[in-house]
Amino acid sequence: MTATRVPAGPVDFLLFGIGQLVTCDPALGEGPLGLVERGVVAAARGRVVYAGPERQMPDLEMADDVYSFGAGGQAVVPGLVDAHTHLVFAGERADEFAARLRGVGYEEALAAGGGINRTVRDTRAASDLQLRQATEARLRLAARHGTTTLEAKSGYGLTVEDERRSLEALAWAAEQVRAVDVVPTFLGAHLIPEEFADDRDGYLDLLEHEMLPACAPLASFVDAFCDRGALTVAESRRVLEAGARHGLRGKLHANELGSTGGAALAAELGCVSADHLLFCDEGEARALAAAGTAAVLLPGTSFLLRTGRAAPAQVLRDAGVTMALGTDCNPGTCYCESMQLVIALACVHGGLTPEEAVLAATDGAATALGRGGQVGRLSPGTACDLVVLAGRSYLDLAYHLGVNLATVVVKGGRVAAAEAAGVLAGAGP
Repeated sequence: MTATRVPAGPVDFLLFGIGQLVTCDPALGEGPLGLVERGVVAAARGRVVYAGPERQMPDLEMADDVYSFGAGGQAVVPGLVDAHTHLVFAGERADEFAARLRGVGYEEALAAGGGINRTVRDTRAASDLQLRQATEARLRLAARHGTTTLEAKSGYGLTVEDERRSLEALAWAAEQVRAVDVVPTFLGAHLIPEEFADDRDGYLDLLEHEMLPACAPLASFVDAFCDRGALTVAESRRVLEAGARHGLRGKLHANELGSTGGAALAAELGCVSADHLLFCDEGEARALAAAGTAAVLLPGTSFLLRTGRAAPAQVLRDAGVTMALGTDCNPGTCYCESMQLVIALACVHGGLTPEEAVLAATDGAATALGRGGQVGRLSPGTACDLVVLAGRSYLDLAYHLGVNLATVVVKGGRVAAAEAAGVLAGAGP
């Protein structure tokens, strides 16, 4: 394989001594991960100029202040991409988690006023500062574990004011933690709030005519929870079509709790992704593939809910659906900021191979966020976002469980987090 480069000015970042470089670009190395042994990554102005073998590195112009360091033979992977989170919330639900372990079902807790409704009440009661600081703290944890791009949703406010201030809290946190690019999603259709239980159309009217105009300028995507106990297919269609009129691309919580039609709707509307998909048959998978809709798998959630199911990896694989991964970080069903753990769970619980899981946590997740070819790879022209691992192989992400393997995190060609420092530094150019 021959590595290529693109002109981008003098090199101002150089990482050498990489034992195993995962480029996620098959054109640059071996296999689907584009593996390069004894590699190097050079970047200029935050973009990769060269990624490939040290011995083939061309004579590049170096900036006077080039930041250069060695990986010491360790493995390097692209910055991890988390395709699905609910970072903006107040309160916690540890007692519900314990109740589930004693046999209380998720839907049972929701019907009793717990679940999402409980977090909605806590989020509405939180001050702006509390909401911002809580979101920032979760974002910093994600960054320290190697996540450099992350999608985050509103959805625990469910009023015009609280949905907007949730997205504002997310934007504020993203300014504080420059180590992560945050992709915001409007999820006012997380469910019908308690006060509209007898007037579902009234809430959807509010969402369409007041909430979306207030929130769309702060979001990139619109999402809806299309499932039992949440929104119907018809209601979800209305929300996604209204979001599209405001320039928001569609994502959809689909087929988590049953075969409820969400996957087919996501394909029909050409959503960027359909997420969860614990129930997905061959026809739905073929429709998703034909529509170019990525499947965002959330193995942490199904594992912690003890559903006994995982998204049907073989069905999705056979249909040629792009698979992506996300933490689903939320207070009720998967309180986890670590994509490293999700990669491991995708392998041991979700049926993915290590190679599929790494691709799903990088290039596939980038596709699920509409950023394919921009992040999630280490190839000329992509963002210089990468993670130096503690181990010498990408396999450690699935094999060496329960520890943070990210020794150095680089964002845009700048060191954003390092094990020795234990704190995040600025990641801007």
